[in-house]
Amino acid sequence: MNSPYYTTVAMDLGVCQLRNFSISFLSSLLSSDSSPVRLDNSSSGASVVAIDNKIEQAMDLVKSHLMYAVREEVEVLKEQIKELIERNSQLEQENSLLKTLASPEQMAQFQAQTQTGSPPTSTQPPAQAPTLPPTQPSHNSGPSA
Repeated sequence: MNSPYYTTVAMDLGVCQLRNFSISFLSSLLSSDSSPVRLDNSSSGASVVAIDNKIEQAMDLVKSHLMYAVREEVEVLKEQIKELIERNSQLEQENSLLKTLASPEQMAQFQAQTQTGSPPTSTQPPAQAPTLPPTQPSHNSGPSA
């Protein structure tokens, strides 16, 4: 009678026994109280201290790596903030200049377009539009895949 049910029950029983053994073994390592699994008392104290030291060293190493990574990320973010502030200032200056150069009709048309959400349309020939230096690299106008 090798049905899947009996195999599953046997595997579950084995997992439970292994779990119980693991719990009792770890509890014997972590405490010097009496437990179901006994280690040699002369070496168990030293091994617990050695394990504790290794755990502490590993935690210190993880902590130092995390602190280093966080410091690096903070520096990157500070640089990005600085660049964004500069870019924002540049765009505000450009916006101010464009507002002063625009006619009242153009401003009214722009405000109407922003309220309706429609894309801007050019009512003037391109030769009459004010020419400003580019503020950011132009995007590739080729076909996109």
